[in-house]
Amino acid sequence: MSLETFWFILIGVLWTGYLVLEGFDFGVGMLLGILGHDSPATPNSPGEDAGTRKRVLLNAIGPFWDGNEVWLITAGGATFAAFPAWYASMFSGFYLAFLLLVVALILRNMGLDYRHKRSGATWQRRWDIIIITCSVLAPLLVGVALTNLVRGVPLDKAGDFTGTLLTLLNPWSLLGGLTIVALSLTHGCFFIALKTDGQIRHDARALGTKAGLVSAGLAVVLLAWVNVHTGTTWSWITAAVGAVALLGALAANLRGREGFAFSGTMLTIGLATATYFLALFPDVMPSTTNAAYSLTVTNASSSHLTLQIMTGAALVMTPIVIVYSAWSYWIFRKRITADTIGVKHDPLTPLAPSEPLAEAPH
Repeated sequence: MSLETFWFILIGVLWTGYLVLEGFDFGVGMLLGILGHDSPATPNSPGEDAGTRKRVLLNAIGPFWDGNEVWLITAGGATFAAFPAWYASMFSGFYLAFLLLVVALILRNMGLDYRHKRSGATWQRRWDIIIITCSVLAPLLVGVALTNLVRGVPLDKAGDFTGTLLTLLNPWSLLGGLTIVALSLTHGCFFIALKTDGQIRHDARALGTKAGLVSAGLAVVLLAWVNVHTGTTWSWITAAVGAVALLGALAANLRGREGFAFSGTMLTIGLATATYFLALFPDVMPSTTNAAYSLTVTNASSSHLTLQIMTGAALVMTPIVIVYSAWSYWIFRKRITADTIGVKHDPLTPLAPSEPLAEAPH
C-alpha cells in the first residue's frame, strides 16, 4: 500500500470517528426541543419537569462533546498536510458552507458552556434555541459537503472550484445532509436511552424507533444512489452491512437492549462513511467538468518525505488519542438521573450561608 493510499484511509477513519462520536451529541442537542418538556406522573414514574429533563440531556453529553470535536480538527489538519491540493480546492470551493459550519459549531459550544451560567428562563430558552438549531445545521452541512465530494463538483484544469454555493445545494447533497441529521437523531436517542434512567429513558427509546425508521428509508435511497453513481464491490458490501446493522439496532431497541441498539447505530454511521470513501477512491475530488481535471490521491498528495514524517507522528499520536477517548468514556459510563445531577445554582445570585462554593452542573 502506498503512503498516499494509507493517508486517504486514515482521513476516512478520522471522518468516521467524528461522525460516530459527534453524531450522538448532535442528536442529543436536537432532543432538547423534543424530549425537553414536562413529563406527567405515571404509576411507574413521579413525573419530570422540562428544566430537569433538559439538564439530564445536557449532562449526559457534558464529559464528551468537546473531546468529540477533536476528530474534526484532526481530519482537517491531516487533509491539509497530506493532500494540500485537495484541501485548497475543497476549503476554497466550500468556503461559505464551511464558514456556516464553523459558526454553527462555535454558537453551539457557547450554548453548551453558557446555558447553565444563569437560571433565568429567557436566558436558557434563547440558548436552547441556539443549541437545537446548530445541532441540526452542523450535521446537515457536513452531509452536504461529503455528498458533494462523492457526486463531484465543477473543477477547472488547475483544480479550482468554478461553481457557487447554489451548486452545492443539489438534491443529492441535500438528501445526504438530511440522512446524516436523521442518523444523528437516532444515534442520540439510543445514547440517551443507554445513559439515563426514568421516564426520559423510555421516551428516548420510543422516539428512537420512529427516527430509526426514517433514517433507514433515507439511508437506503442515498447509499443506493452512491453505489450506482460510482460504487465498487466493497462499497456495496459496506452499504448492505450498514443497512443490516441499522435494522439490528431497531430490533435491539424494541427489545430494550440499549447497548446493542447504540452499537448498531455506531456501526451504521461508520459503514455509511466507509461507503462514501470507498466509492470516492482513487479520486479525492472528482470533477464534473472533465474527468481529467479530477483530483486523485496521487496528484493531490504531499511529497513522499512529508508523508513519511506524518506517518511516524500518526503512529505515535493516534493510539494516545484513542486510549484517552476510551478512558474518558469508561470513567463517565454510569447512568444519570434527575437525582444524580444535583441542585442548580445561579452563580450571579448570593449564596446562602450553608451553600458550598461549587460549580453548578449543567
